Amino acid sequence: MKKINISQVDTIFANGSYPIEFLIYYKNKLKSKNIRSALKRLSSDFWPMFGEYQAGVIQFDKYTESEYFEETVVDQVFDPDEAPETIYHKYHQSIPSDLKKLFFLKIIQHRNGTVLIPKLNHLAGDGYSYFYFLSVLATLSQVSYLPFKKNLLRNLYKPHHQRTVLKEFQLGQIDFEPLQIKEKLTIKFEEISSTTIRNMIKDTASNFNQQVSTNDILSAMVIQKLVTIQKDYFGDDFQLTIPTDVRRQIKEYGAKFFGNGIIFTVINFKVEEIEKLDIHELAIKIRKAMPSISKEGFINFLVYLEAIISERQFHKLKPFDPERGSLVTNLSKLPANKLNFGSGEADFIFPLTIEKNSAAILANKDNFILRLAY
Repeated sequence: MKKINISQVDTIFANGSYPIEFLIYYKNKLKSKNIRSALKRLSSDFWPMFGEYQAGVIQFDKYTESEYFEETVVDQVFDPDEAPETIYHKYHQSIPSDLKKLFFLKIIQHRNGTVLIPKLNHLAGDGYSYFYFLSVLATLSQVSYLPFKKNLLRNLYKPHHQRTVLKEFQLGQIDFEPLQIKEKLTIKFEEISSTTIRNMIKDTASNFNQQVSTNDILSAMVIQKLVTIQKDYFGDDFQLTIPTDVRRQIKEYGAKFFGNGIIFTVINFKVEEIEKLDIHELAIKIRKAMPSISKEGFINFLVYLEAIISERQFHKLKPFDPERGSLVTNLSKLPANKLNFGSGEADFIFPLTIEKNSAAILANKDNFILRLAY
C-alpha cells in the first residue's frame, strides 16, 4: 500500500469541496477499451488520484476498474448548442458526489458521439494536474504500433508527488464540516474577441503607462459584471480571489508535480470603485496587487494555512467566500489539443464545477469566453 501526507494547500479541499469536473464531447465516438487499459496502466504512476483520503493521508492499495470507471449508452443526441444551464443540470450529477475514491471517469455514448466526464477530488490535485493526467491518458489511449512506445511515454510523463517538499506537514484526524447543498445558480457565457483584449492592453500601456495582462483585463470585466448584476448583494466591500500556479517559479515543484501547486491572492475593493473605475483602471489595480511568485512567498502562504488549522479557524480554510466576492480561474490555456484519444481533438468542452459568484475564463480560436455563475 502506498501512502502520502496531504499538503497544507490540499487541506483547503479536505471536505471534498470544488471537485474538478469537465464535460468533454467528441463527435467521433471513442473506443473505451483503450481508455480502460490506459487507466489501469496509469493508476500506478498517478496513484494518489486513485486513492482514498483519511485523517490527513492519501493511500492507495490496488486498482479495481468498477471503482473508477463507468460507461453507459443512451439513445439520445448530445447538443452542444443547448443553453449552458440545461447542459449543467443534465450532466453535473452524472458522477455521484459521495465517492470514496478521489477520481472517477464516466463515459456516455450518444447516438452522435461520446461524452467524457472525468471528476477529480480537488484534494488530489489542481486543474493543472487534472489536464496533465488527461493528456497522458489520451496519449496512451491512442493505438500504437510500436511495442515499447507506451512504456517510453509513461516514463517521459511520469509525475512526482512530493507534496510537502518545501515544508513538512501532518494534518491528523480533523472532521471538516460537510459540503452545503448548492443553491440554484444562473450561468451566463459571454464571448469577447481576443483582438479586443489585445487592444485594451495596448491602450492601458499607452494611456496609463502601465503594463497589464490578459488575465488582469478579463478579471476586471468579471468583477464589474458581477457587481452590476448583484448591485446590493456584496455590501460595501468586494474581494477578488485569483488562484495562481507556482510550478514554473518554484523548481521543487516543476512541470511534473501532481498535486495542488497553487497560491490564492486576495485583492480588496470597494464596491463603489468597481462601479466607477473603467476596465483599464481596475486592471491596473489588479496588476499592482498581484505578488511575484517566489519560494519564500509560497512558504509564507503555507505557514498562514498552518496557523488557520492550528487555531481551528476552519471557516477560513476555503478558496474564497462567495458572500464577499468572486473567484476567477483562468482556463484559457486549457490543453484541448492534447485531449485526442484516437478519434481527433475534442469538439466541445464544458466546465461542470460551478460555484456561486465564481467565474471561469475559457477560450476558443478567436475569442475569450467568460463563464459567470451567480
